[in-house]
Amino acid sequence: MAGRTDGDRRLRDLVAKAARTRLTERLRLEPVGPEHVRDLFLLHQDDRVAAWHGRRLTAESARRWAVRGQRGWDQEGVDKWMAYDRQTGELIGRSGLNRTELDGQSRLEISWTVRSDRWGNGYATEMGRAGVEFAFEELGDTAVIAVTDPHNLRSRAVMERIGMSFVREITRDGTRSTLYAIAKPGPGQR
Repeated sequence: MAGRTDGDRRLRDLVAKAARTRLTERLRLEPVGPEHVRDLFLLHQDDRVAAWHGRRLTAESARRWAVRGQRGWDQEGVDKWMAYDRQTGELIGRSGLNRTELDGQSRLEISWTVRSDRWGNGYATEMGRAGVEFAFEELGDTAVIAVTDPHNLRSRAVMERIGMSFVREITRDGTRSTLYAIAKPGPGQR
C-alpha cells in the first residue's frame, strides 16, 4: 500500500500478535512465528515427545514449521501457539488449532505438546481449554476435533477433561487414530 512504512507494518504485526496471544492462569500462549524456531526445535528434541510424533524435528523442519505457522495466522487467523510459563518465561510446550479436512468437510483440529518433564501438571488441559475457547469465542466455529494415537492415554484424558467425547477410530495418512470432538454449547448450556 502506498505511503505505508516498515514501521507501520511492524506496528500492525505487533498489534495482530498481541490480539492473538492468549493468557491462561499459568501460561502465555504466543502465536508461532519465525522467532520461535529454536523453541520448536528444542521441544521436539525431547525423547518422550519425539516418540509420540514419530521423529525429531531438524532445525530446518522447525524453521519451516514456524514460517508455516505465521502464514496460518496471517491467512486463516489461526494456527499454533508456543506456551510459556507466565512467571518465569520458561518454555512449556505448544498447542493450537489448524484447519483440516475430515469426511470431506473442513474441520478445526486442536493439538498440544508439552515438554515431558512438565507432564502431569495440567498444562495440556490448560492449553486445550484455551484453544477450544478461542475456536468458539474468537473464530465463531461450532465444533472442534482432536486426533491422537489410540494408545496415547494421556492425550485422550486431556480431550475428555476439556469436554471432548470419543467419536470413532479413523485412519488418517495410513495411521490408525482416535477421533474426539466437542460442539459449542447452545444458549443456556454449559
